[in-house]
Amino acid sequence: MSEKKPRRLTAKGEATRLRIVAAAADLMYSQGVEATSVDDVIEASGTGKSQVYHYFSDKTELVEAVVRAQIERVLGEQAPFLDDLRTMRGFERWRDAIVVGVRGWRGAHGCPIGSLASEIAGRSETARENLQRGFSVWQHWFRLGLERMQDSGELRPDADAEELAVGLMAAVQGGYLLVKTTRDERSMAIALDMALDSIRVALSAAE
Repeated sequence: MSEKKPRRLTAKGEATRLRIVAAAADLMYSQGVEATSVDDVIEASGTGKSQVYHYFSDKTELVEAVVRAQIERVLGEQAPFLDDLRTMRGFERWRDAIVVGVRGWRGAHGCPIGSLASEIAGRSETARENLQRGFSVWQHWFRLGLERMQDSGELRPDADAEELAVGLMAAVQGGYLLVKTTRDERSMAIALDMALDSIRVALSAAE
């Protein structure tokens, strides 16, 4: 189902809509999509029921908006590190940032994108497609960084950049899941270090 939008949205209306989506995203991330009701979102956002239903015809549309918002949020936070993926050191800096990011309470709920995927990808085809696109963009950054390393000669030309990128994506999502259950950042560190080791063995001999 496509999201309903007014033909013209005032600055105040846009701010209200964003506040609703932000409140829904926080609730769905911390307590899950199923456990979050529209009434919960109304209370958390400080809006009225008529305002919520002005922008979203039902919870399904609101969830789809949350999916898009969380993808934008995660990739936006990752962007400075992903853009720096040009050398092995760049990948190591990205790894360090991820590990720091899951310390303490920040790792309690897993990846904002991955947690949505595990809960709703099998129930909403639109949400699944949006989540898949989000993961694809993230993985594309990994592959682009690896290809840059090949162009510079740091990574061997016969290394499979796509395969290594998939391994990184699997490692970071698996790491998030482990940290969510163990509350131990070392789970993420180990998962990412193993994925990075796969890249290190493919470095050029000069490295």
